[in-house]
Amino acid sequence: MHDTTTMLIELGAVVLGLGLVGRLAGRLGLSPIPLYLLAGLAFGSGGLLPLDTTEGFIEVGAEIGVILLLLMLGLEYTAPELVDSLKTQYPSGIVDLVLNATPGALVGFLLGWGPVGALTLAGVTYISSSGVIAKVLTDLNRLGNRETPVILGILVIEDLTMAVYLPVLSTVLAGVGLASGSVTLAIALGTASVALYVALRHGRWISKAVSSDNAEMLLLVVLGLTLLVAGIAQRLQVSAAVGAFLVGIALSGEVAHTTRRLFMPLRDLFAAVFFVFFGLSTTPSDIPPVLVPALVLAVVTALTKIATGWYAARRAGIGPRGRLRAGGALVARGEFSIVIAGLATATEPRVAPVATAYVLILVIVGPLAARWTEPVARNLMERRAARQAEVALVHEARPATEAGS
Repeated sequence: MHDTTTMLIELGAVVLGLGLVGRLAGRLGLSPIPLYLLAGLAFGSGGLLPLDTTEGFIEVGAEIGVILLLLMLGLEYTAPELVDSLKTQYPSGIVDLVLNATPGALVGFLLGWGPVGALTLAGVTYISSSGVIAKVLTDLNRLGNRETPVILGILVIEDLTMAVYLPVLSTVLAGVGLASGSVTLAIALGTASVALYVALRHGRWISKAVSSDNAEMLLLVVLGLTLLVAGIAQRLQVSAAVGAFLVGIALSGEVAHTTRRLFMPLRDLFAAVFFVFFGLSTTPSDIPPVLVPALVLAVVTALTKIATGWYAARRAGIGPRGRLRAGGALVARGEFSIVIAGLATATEPRVAPVATAYVLILVIVGPLAARWTEPVARNLMERRAARQAEVALVHEARPATEAGS
């Protein structure tokens, strides 16, 4: 009875605190993710007010949070959009992978973490935050801009890359032998491929099967299906998150629209719990020693994301200003980076502090980069052009002065 009472008090305090910090973030015009991470650090081991009784409950809530995040992400895309993105933007996807995964891998090796840590940190630095980016584009009224389909295409390719990367990472983290690992990886990739094929080819039948005019029934069926597929995917060595993402892709039309509306509050609640849990699993005293590598990574990969957006938008025939807006919008990292680091905490705990500091920096810088990259670059170019014009005038006036003398 005492444990139950303590759990209710602790859980109530956590949820209330999340609501307050979320409201504060909204007033500041920021993503609430960094504040949720800071709350987790405050409540975790070595923090200001450690939680003991509710940690197991929060861990389960965090798992559900990851699943709902990826379900909602999958609902944003239709099968034709996925196919079109792969056909038209795969060169940009390759550039994105090389430019943004390489810095993380190099830093992982330089820090002495070996292949496992390098592979994990490469994923952390590679993947942009679809949630933060979608919110920023909405807030800036850019959904109708010419560069927005380019941005969304890059995000789609990144999400599909995760469907391959996460099984590979899970196999590497398990530390199994080469033969066993190959079999496990083959099963994982085969399962993901079959699920993706079913989602793409037979999604409309799945949508029809789960469709219901009753909102309660639709919520229960979709939630049950998502958790079931996520659990089966996990059992078959595919990430539960990938399973949920594929369920989201399979749903389309009115079913997807209604599901997004119904699941939005649930996603926000459990996603907040997930970020808090990740903060709980990170010791605050581990972060200051890794601030320098995290800051270096943040600066380098912010620039490489801007370069990625510039390249992708140029391929689409968009002008310099749109290219800069596309690059600035891709800078933010968030939920997926934390998901990747969370998978590795048991095997490579040194990743968590770096990932936490890295995401804290870029989840704040990302919205600012989306807003100011293009105006700042335009201002700098205008100043440079003005200086060049002044120099040209000086050179033109000098011969005339010399001739007059």
